Amino acid sequence: MAFTITLLSWSVIEFGEAMGNEIEHAKDAIGWGTDYLLKASGDISKGVLYVQVGNPIKEHPCWERPEDLDHREPRPVYSVTADKPGSEVAGETAAALAAASIVFKDSKPGYSDQLLKRAKVVFEFALNHRGSYSQSLGDVVRKFYNSVSGYNDELLWAAAWLHHASGNDYYLDAIAKLR
Repeated sequence: MAFTITLLSWSVIEFGEAMGNEIEHAKDAIGWGTDYLLKASGDISKGVLYVQVGNPIKEHPCWERPEDLDHREPRPVYSVTADKPGSEVAGETAAALAAASIVFKDSKPGYSDQLLKRAKVVFEFALNHRGSYSQSLGDVVRKFYNSVSGYNDELLWAAAWLHHASGNDYYLDAIAKLR
């Protein structure tokens, strides 16, 4: 979801003026996604980022909305931590929050500030606790969402968006160090 939110935000940043009245629909979709990402990163100060709901081994064969699934069994919630890192998903989450902060900078400045602040914290978590989400969470991730390129690309992507959103050269330095 984070990558989708990043790309939707980028499209509004680049082509928002050409969207006419549809820009509000795009902003609503971005806001829906960033609200979710804010909740998923709500315990980041405790070193926890929630990254997945549901068991893909059981749920991928079933093509229905999560709210229509049989809920006799609780759906598991997976997280990454300092001990079980997930730099690729944390980096992508930081990128999404940073890109979206640009989208909302003029229309919702308070929300934009909240997104950027959280993006910075999630980025530091990703940077300081490096490791692969697919390694930390094992087969529940590896069979479906395995990152074949590692996590540096997401860290670079996040640093680029954080620099664009904040103008802080700290993120340019991070890019140089990550290359």
